[in-house]
Amino acid sequence: MHSITSGSGKTIAVHALAVALASAALCGSGRQLTAHRGIIAGDRWVHLVSSGESWTTIGARVGVDPEVLAVRNGQTARVPLKPGDVLGIDNRHIIPTYEDDGLLINVPQRMLFHFSRGVSRAHYPVAVGRPDWRTPLGPFSIVAMETDPTWDVPLSIQEELRRAGKRVVTSVPPGPSNPLGRYWMGLSFGSLGVHGTTAPSSIYHFATHGCIRLHPDDVEELFHHVIPGEQGRIIYEPVLVAFDGSDVYLEVHPDPYRRMPNALLRALELLDLSALRGLVDLPDVVRVVRDAEGVATPVTAPH
Repeated sequence: MHSITSGSGKTIAVHALAVALASAALCGSGRQLTAHRGIIAGDRWVHLVSSGESWTTIGARVGVDPEVLAVRNGQTARVPLKPGDVLGIDNRHIIPTYEDDGLLINVPQRMLFHFSRGVSRAHYPVAVGRPDWRTPLGPFSIVAMETDPTWDVPLSIQEELRRAGKRVVTSVPPGPSNPLGRYWMGLSFGSLGVHGTTAPSSIYHFATHGCIRLHPDDVEELFHHVIPGEQGRIIYEPVLVAFDGSDVYLEVHPDPYRRMPNALLRALELLDLSALRGLVDLPDVVRVVRDAEGVATPVTAPH
């Protein structure tokens, strides 16, 4: 019986045609990402629930929405889990195409991928900016790396605290109450960074003031595999398609920033661009788009 995977997770060695073709408008970039053979990250396994675990904590750790996790197990997230419950977990995600080494963050997917030597070295579920405090898109570089950082609270967050009637703080020293956790990787997006958290159950949510937040174990692992000056890109692609040589996979996420008004049209566009439309079951495509569960799901037509 498998337990929850580590931050880098399991990967299925699928030689997939990862058709994450994102337009300049969606990627926040001046160039289009192109297709190449990649992999589908994640796996399917059985998990035995331990004491203290919940739909939220498990979903945050594996990168699956708690409601989706519950529904796929024939349950509802309103009913608490009990130690000894057995869950089936499917956290397969299509890795977006990326032509460079470095970090790739897909906002609606709430995943961070670290590419090295042309392949995805590791992948992690993340928390990203709230719809009213969006994570910016486009290229970036790592401009600072700190262990046990002090959080210098941005003026915008100080003002938010003031409006909410909360105590306004200007800085938080290193320690267990520091929301940045133990590791900070500052990005060339002003005060934004990739960092840890003191609230691991917030991972895989749209919950931050624009930063990219990782589980404490994941940010520690990533911190020791990147260097100052490393490049990266933040994209916005809620619809992804892949082909493993026999099955076509479709992964669709909600569109919290309202940048893609028609997910079905986007899915059909990607299938056409990759010459895969003739291989799929269109009712399955419609269902996956409608449910937007955020899991790579086979949509191949029956043979």
